[in-house]
Amino acid sequence: MSATPRDRADRQVPRVRGNDYRVLRPPEDYTPRLRVSVVIPAYGAQDKLDLVLQGLARQTYPAELTEVIVVDNGSSPPLRVPEGSAARLVVCERPGRAAARNAGLAAADGDVIHWLDSDVVLTPGALAAHMRWHHAAPYLSVTGYIRFTSAELPDELPDDLEAAFEPAEPHAWLVGLVERTDGLTNNPVRPFSLHVGGATSASRLLIEAAGPMDEELILGQDTEMGYRLAQAGAVFVPEPAARAYHLGPTMRMRHQKRIDRVSHAFVADRIPTYQWLRGHPGRQWKVPQVTAVVSGTAGYEAVRASVDALLASTVADLSVVVTGPWDTLDRDRRAPLKDPNLDLVLVHGHYEHEGRVRLATAEEVDPSTPFVLRLPAGWLPGEDSVARLLRLMRNEGLGLVRVLLEETADGVAEARLERVSSFARARLVARPGEPLDDAVDDVSGVRWVTGEEYAFSAAPAERLPEVVGRRAAYKARVRAEAEVARLTEEADRLRGQVDKWREEAGKWRKSAVELRREVGTLRRELHAAQRRQPAVPTTLTGRVKRVIRRRVLDRLPANGRQPSQDAAQQPEPKAGEQQGSS
Repeated sequence: MSATPRDRADRQVPRVRGNDYRVLRPPEDYTPRLRVSVVIPAYGAQDKLDLVLQGLARQTYPAELTEVIVVDNGSSPPLRVPEGSAARLVVCERPGRAAARNAGLAAADGDVIHWLDSDVVLTPGALAAHMRWHHAAPYLSVTGYIRFTSAELPDELPDDLEAAFEPAEPHAWLVGLVERTDGLTNNPVRPFSLHVGGATSASRLLIEAAGPMDEELILGQDTEMGYRLAQAGAVFVPEPAARAYHLGPTMRMRHQKRIDRVSHAFVADRIPTYQWLRGHPGRQWKVPQVTAVVSGTAGYEAVRASVDALLASTVADLSVVVTGPWDTLDRDRRAPLKDPNLDLVLVHGHYEHEGRVRLATAEEVDPSTPFVLRLPAGWLPGEDSVARLLRLMRNEGLGLVRVLLEETADGVAEARLERVSSFARARLVARPGEPLDDAVDDVSGVRWVTGEEYAFSAAPAERLPEVVGRRAAYKARVRAEAEVARLTEEADRLRGQVDKWREEAGKWRKSAVELRREVGTLRRELHAAQRRQPAVPTTLTGRVKRVIRRRVLDRLPANGRQPSQDAAQQPEPKAGEQQGSS
């Protein structure tokens, strides 16, 4: 009898931090005890399916622990299971690979579900290589290495697959992802991208938590389910020993750009991690990046202050759940001011038609939402507080950030930003009686910060605070643009003045040169006169000084002259008039 997920949970479960699965160290030689269900959705191509089933019949993993389910997704003529095969055939009339896989999942009873495409042939040890990891921990998703062969299809599967199907091309994208991230161990942003349907297995415990494949998607179902597995606590493991051959090229290899165009249009609504697909600054998405939870029973003003501050955050990809006994409200139409539940009525009425706010009687957060912020009513995050907390959590790979808001004699008030996937992992590994936060610290990490550091504040008691948000950012940008225009104009004016003064300085330099020449000439004349007549009259000396002074003043602007300088330009005294002593 195989072990159940509950049996595994009762034992001490190993703890993986982030996606660093290397701590598990599963042995090569292990005793198989888990049952695996191989689910193969198929549409036509009976010849390829026959080869795939022959490959499964050669697996080294025990046959008694292996079940094979082929899902015929409306083939014409209908598919058949070859005589002697242990595979079961299930018919799914609803078209689409996701619907076919869900039909196979519903029929499966294994501890591990192994997705396999109907044109992928496993090498004999592939299943055993997958199951080695699943025996090490109950929350893994393991992906094998696929090579794409263009060899002619044989009638019977040869013993030497390498000789028959090589040369073949590797799965270049998968290999590149693994190499860039050191085998997905250094906390890659999107390890769930490894979940490809061609040759991937996952713990049934995880699949039950994540839910079946999304049948509304046209393409990208594998990746979207991988994201939900990550949210359920999965660790993603690439296993080189689990090798397989894809018979011919895939549709993605033939039409990658066209496939991306279709899948991106749908997965953007469902995978918040794909931020580059969410370029719109204000629209709502099916799965928000952050959901904030606020109690609606703390009074109308306190609740409204907190919810409005959250809605004004720079993180527009955010929803709010306001919890309260909304189903018990019976509005008093005759005396509303005397209604004992008036504050609840006001909260309900104020947010009943706000698309980003959900009024719930209990906490209801979409498990696909990557982050949950728990905020006490009456506390206000700043415009950029949530964005800063998200950056801290991503940069350090944290599972929980605790924000100390206030410490009083009654206890501590705190806000909490939780990573949903870390808490899901912690629930899988927590020991009986162990605080969940301690398990989160082991699998991701926990940090305390202060509310003051991240711009949290208490709502004023006497009034509702003024709400700022993206409108304030727009006004600030307009003011900044006006200031830039003003400073640009001022800079142009100052550059004009600089050019003017440079020109004026050039004139002064030229005048200084001319003045030095004239002064030199006058000195030579004075020296010559003194040589001819040793006792030069003071009249001649004073006249030379006045000439020098007048020639200097002639080169000064009129408004730059001092009164004493103007006096120096008075007429010379006539001959015989008394001169001042020199």
